[in-house]
Amino acid sequence: MFLTHRFYIVFAIVILLIGSGYWWLPLFTVGRLALALFALAVLIDITLLYMKSGIEAGRYMADRFSNGDWNHVRIDIQNSYPFPTRLTVMDEAPPFEKKGGETSWDKALSSVLHYYRPTRRGAYQFGYIRIFVQTRLGLVERRYTCGQPQEVKVYPSYLMLRKYELLAHSNRLSELGLKRIRRIGHDTEFEQIRDYVQGDDFRTINWRATARRSQLMVNVFQDERSQHIFSVIDKGRVMQQAFRGMTLFDYAINASLVLSYVAMHREDKAGLLTFSNTLDTYLPAQRSPGHMQEILESLYAQQTDFGETDYSVLIDHVVRHVSKRSLLILYTSFATAAAMRRQLPYMLQLSRWHRVLVVFFQDEELRQYTHEKATTAEDYYRHVIAEKTLYEQRLIVSQLQQHGILALLTTPDQLSVNVINKYLELKQTNRVT
Repeated sequence: MFLTHRFYIVFAIVILLIGSGYWWLPLFTVGRLALALFALAVLIDITLLYMKSGIEAGRYMADRFSNGDWNHVRIDIQNSYPFPTRLTVMDEAPPFEKKGGETSWDKALSSVLHYYRPTRRGAYQFGYIRIFVQTRLGLVERRYTCGQPQEVKVYPSYLMLRKYELLAHSNRLSELGLKRIRRIGHDTEFEQIRDYVQGDDFRTINWRATARRSQLMVNVFQDERSQHIFSVIDKGRVMQQAFRGMTLFDYAINASLVLSYVAMHREDKAGLLTFSNTLDTYLPAQRSPGHMQEILESLYAQQTDFGETDYSVLIDHVVRHVSKRSLLILYTSFATAAAMRRQLPYMLQLSRWHRVLVVFFQDEELRQYTHEKATTAEDYYRHVIAEKTLYEQRLIVSQLQQHGILALLTTPDQLSVNVINKYLELKQTNRVT
């Protein structure tokens, strides 16, 4: 049993009435009467709450949560009190960002939805469900402990994966920000020769087959398939910078998962490489039925050691194990152009054998700061430094492109969409490998 704020407020008023009787005697009598009524009300309130066990509840949620997304948890409540009650539901949840929940004067309250947004992968524990019940009097409340502790595992953002899949089936991918990219030139794989029909491109006419058949025949091409796409994730300390509660490392993991699905959906083969000062994970590029689950489990288990990144480790492993020319999408972060130039020789070496796309992150908070009005001399100095940093990031893109290395500068929250758009652009222009 717990005493409510209303109990203390009413009790304080009764004490003031009794105390005021020392200055005016009738108030002492009123105070004593109020004290008796207050004690009776408390007794009635306790009797109503404890005359029976009126609350049962259970928690229903998925076995795993999606990192960076809102995951819902439903708490079903059975209220058998014969009168309206005020229910306050408190779920013993891990330290996730939370919204939702409900407090209601409703005897028939049957379910409460909570939404949780985790920002780190791993296993977490939900505890008991605590429900606090009050009557209309609201002087005391009774606590019920319901449900059982449950464990939930936070995986990379598979909800975004499902959303992409649903929108792809309904041809509504533009809602995610994916662009329709016009094809330039022809596809690279020949499929068949067929009869010409009105509307076919005259440039696809096969004149030799036309001469043999004495009717117009055209070549039919299809998207080049079975290209190898590797997500290469830097696990060093530079990827531990946080944005909206999530590290750049976790943003890269979410983007790698979605990109792998898109690549396999386009009949390419997806692989995974993670490294810091040693090579941590290598999954060869495949398109087998269970490969997406293998990628998901591998990404779930990724942890950083906050070490300094050693690109020579990456070079050595790629040379020995990735024999076919592939698209390597490297997720990393460069604070300055000097930091990029230290790693440039390794990236140039990679680009000799493979197509390399370097994805690094724009500091969105720094960009927003440059748009704020400067009022003091110190503010002007800070704005100059911030603008210089943003300029260096754009300079990094330019320098990489000058050396024939593809570069993508993006904000963390737009990473997945921008990487997919870049992959589709390379796919449609036949520049994947």
